[in-house]
Amino acid sequence: MKSQFLLPETVARHDGTGPETALEQSSSDMLLLTLGITRIIEQESLDLTIWGSTSGGSWIQIAAFPQKFYCGTYSLLLNLKNHPDVKEIRAQWKMSRWGRGDLTPLFGFYLFAEEANVAVAAGGR
Repeated sequence: MKSQFLLPETVARHDGTGPETALEQSSSDMLLLTLGITRIIEQESLDLTIWGSTSGGSWIQIAAFPQKFYCGTYSLLLNLKNHPDVKEIRAQWKMSRWGRGDLTPLFGFYLFAEEANVAVAAGGR
């Protein structure tokens, strides 16, 4: 898979699903996923999960970032060897807001994918 955005920078106020991205034949079974949160308001959370499909019709969750509350850049390794039949992936997100005032969440975020360096994925061995 060539390096690409699975989800270009997006400002969202509701739960959603990103576009489907076909997995190309690659030399690596490891993807480095980078979640960037660029905009946030207080007292809210973002749950971002990665879903895979073998046929385009049936989707299963194959990875999840830990719940996020702050702006920042977060990485996750996705081992595709654990999901050899997956041909497409997509991101899904759920947002929550609590406290006073308007309870509609607001997040600016993106998701980038690239092949992971095998030495990095193996812990430098």
